[in-house]
Amino acid sequence: MTTTSPGQRALRATDQLLRPVVVVFLAALLVVQLREAPPAHFTGLVWVTSAVTVVAACAAAVPWRGGPEWARVALVAVYALAGAMVFALAPRTVGAAFVFIACATAGDKLSSRRAALLVAVASTVAAAAATWTLEFWFQVPDGPPWWLALMVSLPLYIGMARRERVNARAASLLAAEQTRRAIASETREAALEERSRIAREIHDVLGHSLSGVAVQLDMADALHAGGRSDEANEAVRRARALAVTGLGETKRAVHALREGALPLVDTLTRLAQDGAAELAVRGDAEDVPVEIGQAVVRTAQEALTNARRHAPGSRVELLLECTEDSVRFTATDGGATGPVPDGDQGSGMGLVGMRERAELLGGTLRAGPRTPPETGWTVRMELPR
Repeated sequence: MTTTSPGQRALRATDQLLRPVVVVFLAALLVVQLREAPPAHFTGLVWVTSAVTVVAACAAAVPWRGGPEWARVALVAVYALAGAMVFALAPRTVGAAFVFIACATAGDKLSSRRAALLVAVASTVAAAAATWTLEFWFQVPDGPPWWLALMVSLPLYIGMARRERVNARAASLLAAEQTRRAIASETREAALEERSRIAREIHDVLGHSLSGVAVQLDMADALHAGGRSDEANEAVRRARALAVTGLGETKRAVHALREGALPLVDTLTRLAQDGAAELAVRGDAEDVPVEIGQAVVRTAQEALTNARRHAPGSRVELLLECTEDSVRFTATDGGATGPVPDGDQGSGMGLVGMRERAELLGGTLRAGPRTPPETGWTVRMELPR
């Protein structure tokens, strides 16, 4: 089951609510205006073109879900051309606004920019030609100014800009969703790997010890039943020795699991050594939760990778600050000291993933250039402890 985010619901609000309401309101107002003040010329043609315009406007206002592109182009073309005629025949009514809305709809709804541009140009030519014909051939007074007819296609760019904005927002929402899924998958894989490791330790340590104890106790029970008490007591002592040995091995296994879970300072030290960076630690980092330590380590890896990629030869400083309430990690480089290689410059998704990881843990991550006159880049993560 797919969920709809608040951002996606906001993007759909215009198509699903605002646009239909505006079209219905303008259509009702146009009917009222034509009934209260019938046009003096071409009354029948005005009503026909107005009806066609209103029907096409309502059809175009309904949210489109698929369908052939040619049908969309045809609908918007009829909408725009009929609106152009209403613009010329009834300029004193709200019907003159429909041709502008139609051009904006063409830029917003049609996936082909060429088709949208052709519709807008055709509506502009139709509006200008109809206005000129009514004024000079039929001597119809009170027509719209000629320059306004040449501007009916301008809303096309508004529709195109909105379409690009909606597509960009949808792409960013998709990228964020994919990042969240990748983080969740990584977390599940890490948990499964740790569970497998614990299962192996339990099997190797407790399984062997408890099996030996059970064998010795069964032997003791059989020896007691046979009247061989001395040998039975010896079997019980061997069972106790196996239990003590198993307890010691269990403690060592638990200690190894704790040490191997995520030794934060040791891991950062190794990363700093491998990346020729300097590490400073402030506060007690012994009891940092595993998930927070993992986020810090992943951020350090990404910061060192970016420093090697974008600022080769730069001095990199890592700072881990641990307080009772928070864990803060800062990575700073001094900027490139030589030419940056032309190889892979990265996709930018690494820091996006780190930011998502920080947000999932209730923290923040900020990355950006240092305050002038200092040069270089700073990555700072802060997580609640």
